[in-house]
Amino acid sequence: MSDTPATTSSTADLHSDSTETLIEVGQRPIREVHADIQAAAQAGHAIVVRDTLSRHNLGVGLPPNCRIRFEGSVGYYCGGLNTGATIQIDRNAGWGLGESMSTGHITVNGYAGMSAGATMSAGTIHIKGDAGPRCGVGMKGGHIIVEGKLGYQSGFMSHGGKIIALGGAGESCADALWEGEVWVAGDIGNLGVDAVITEPTAEQVAEVDAILAPLGLVDSARNWRRIVAGQRLWYFESRDANAWLMI
Repeated sequence: MSDTPATTSSTADLHSDSTETLIEVGQRPIREVHADIQAAAQAGHAIVVRDTLSRHNLGVGLPPNCRIRFEGSVGYYCGGLNTGATIQIDRNAGWGLGESMSTGHITVNGYAGMSAGATMSAGTIHIKGDAGPRCGVGMKGGHIIVEGKLGYQSGFMSHGGKIIALGGAGESCADALWEGEVWVAGDIGNLGVDAVITEPTAEQVAEVDAILAPLGLVDSARNWRRIVAGQRLWYFESRDANAWLMI
């Protein structure tokens, strides 16, 4: 384990009545840090990780019921392959946040870099700032909530799930979308290939509100744009260059 001793405390964001393990990152090998985190998680401890220095590959492959908070910014791939952990990042996150996660909950109190939630299949990622380009690329399910603005080409080739942006979206939004949905309140730079805006039904809005409600983000005054696939790319003719050469 880390040289930093475990302490007992009450932390609302983690376990309110549990042993809290403090782990320092600094310049230590990430393999050692990862071993410390896994050991604390298996012991059922809440975990606080300090001196993160925006290091890469922190909190990868965390098990179900693990609760962990990173006090600073993190680098690439934090929370990747998450299998049910609750992860809180106090500042910003680099590329590939929560990539390929299968369940769990990740909260970023700052901004997230490129490809947050890439290929995720379930769970929730909540980004309180902006999200970088290609947010939710290739995602298969789950929810990504961005309180700020989506970067360009977010939702690219998304096969399922919902990306919900409260602060608008950049260029080429929802390019080559499949069966995923991108919901945007605010301005959109432009739509990507085969993306279309549809008027959401009351039932569809209620589904989004149910996702936002636990986060305290429901606002009935929002003018939602629901973006889905126009389905031209689903059954295109190979000789119809206008349908597929722009991808």
